[in-house]
Amino acid sequence: MFDVGFSELCLIGLVSLLVIGPERLPKVARVVGFWLGKTRHMVASVKEEIKMELHAEEMRQIFKEQSGLPEVQQIMDETSNTLKSTISEAQDNLDTRAVTDPEQHKESLPTSKAEQHEPK
Repeated sequence: MFDVGFSELCLIGLVSLLVIGPERLPKVARVVGFWLGKTRHMVASVKEEIKMELHAEEMRQIFKEQSGLPEVQQIMDETSNTLKSTISEAQDNLDTRAVTDPEQHKESLPTSKAEQHEPK
């Protein structure tokens, strides 16, 4: 706000002492302090209301953006179900091959960790 240093405050105090007088200066200082405090409180209150209104507007925007999310969620669920069914079909195919031709299935899989890392 204003850059008021100690020397400026002393000058204001001296001028107010000369203009207002020593009898009325404490009363005037109390009234000025009261109004400054009230003004600061009002400014803080307005800032808080603006902040709350901006937060409420952001929440409205988020809710508006998320209104389309059920469609996205449905697509994701369908994709997940398709992937699960594909994985289960592939697993069933592997199990069927292992049962129908166990020797070929055993040969295609390494039996030890050393065989897994050896180049062929």
